[in-house]
Amino acid sequence: MWNISARNRFPGTVSKVETGPINAQVELTLAGGDKIVAVVTHESVDNLGLAPGVAAIAFVKASWVLLLAGNEKIRFSARNHLPGTVASVEKGAVNSEVAVKLTGGSLAYAIITNEAVLELGLKPGVPASVLFKASHIILGVPG
Repeated sequence: MWNISARNRFPGTVSKVETGPINAQVELTLAGGDKIVAVVTHESVDNLGLAPGVAAIAFVKASWVLLLAGNEKIRFSARNHLPGTVASVEKGAVNSEVAVKLTGGSLAYAIITNEAVLELGLKPGVPASVLFKASHIILGVPG
C-alpha cells in the first residue's frame, strides 16, 4: 500500500521510455488502455529501473488536474489530455472534488472551485476531460 497524499494514483506498465538531452519521457499504459506521459530525470529512470514492461504507478495531486467540459476539440500544452465522463461531484465550502471516469475505466480526481463547477456545468454523466502536465507526475515502482 502506498502512503502518499496525491489523490490520483494510476497503476500501469511502462510502455515507452524516450531519452532526451535533459530529461526522459516515460509513457505508462493503464489497465484500461489509457496512456499517461511523465517527464522525469535520467537519474530517476535509472534509479527506478524504468523500462518497457516494468510495473509503475503515476501519482498526480488533484489540485494539479484541470478539467475541460464537453467534447470540444481544443489543443493544449498539457501533455496528458484524457477524455471521460463526470462520475461524481462532491461540493465543499469553496472547492469541489470532481471525479472523472476515464474511457479506460480509471478514475481521475480534480479539485476546482464551486464557481468553476457551475460555469462548466459539471454533473454526473457530463463528458469531461482531465488535463495535467507531464512534469506534474511523480512515478513510483514497487520496492
